[in-house]
Amino acid sequence: MMDLKKFFRPMLAPRERMAFRTPEGMRLYAVGDVHGRLDLLDEMLGAIAADAEGDCRRNAIVFLGDYVDRGPDSKGVVDRLVALDWPGWEIVFLRGNHDQAVVDFLADAEFYRAWRGVGAPETLLSYGVMPPRFDKAEAFEAVRVAFADALPPAHRNFFDNLAYRYEAGDYYFAHAGVRPGLPLDRQVPEDLLWIREDFLLSNIRLEKIVVHGHTPQERAERRGYRIGVDTGAYATGVLSAAVLDGADVRFLSVHMA
Repeated sequence: MMDLKKFFRPMLAPRERMAFRTPEGMRLYAVGDVHGRLDLLDEMLGAIAADAEGDCRRNAIVFLGDYVDRGPDSKGVVDRLVALDWPGWEIVFLRGNHDQAVVDFLADAEFYRAWRGVGAPETLLSYGVMPPRFDKAEAFEAVRVAFADALPPAHRNFFDNLAYRYEAGDYYFAHAGVRPGLPLDRQVPEDLLWIREDFLLSNIRLEKIVVHGHTPQERAERRGYRIGVDTGAYATGVLSAAVLDGADVRFLSVHMA
């Protein structure tokens, strides 16, 4: 009699390769773009704590970047994150393009022209700094100096040391996504912070499942080789996270007006 398992193995192999997993005994929470919504961040931290309560496995939280801009309390968000201390948990902070904007402005006041339309005024105001009233180099420099003075050292250290990527098991975490066709160990910061359509619309098989934020969508979901968790918190009042546990993928969302 024909060995049916042997006969079907070539057809089953691609499906078997789709069983991506976290490291043995490890559960990961990947939190989408917070964008100055301290209220939603606090709700999400509470939801994650409740979800993991009573479970003694290794747990990790990966924040996918864009902590600042657009929402009303960027400073409060960074305050909360730099003070976050959950014994036994691994906590990872990735860099988003809006976080990079803070670093770029502190290095070059002229960068304000690129930053002002995507949330700079809200971030500055949260630190007690008035945005520039005039489109002049000296006005930008005065605000840069005031912002640098208002930024607590712990916050400056936070922005300067954000990571571009994180890997665990069969998952790869980056703010925006990756360049399809380029090995994951050769990805460049510009793509990790900014890529959209070339990544989102690609059907190229990836080495790992990429977990990302950056592009708002109606709900967090997995599509092919990517998991998107940015649900536009600053505008929608919905902050989402992926929960990765072994081969299982599920989602948490918190809602506020």
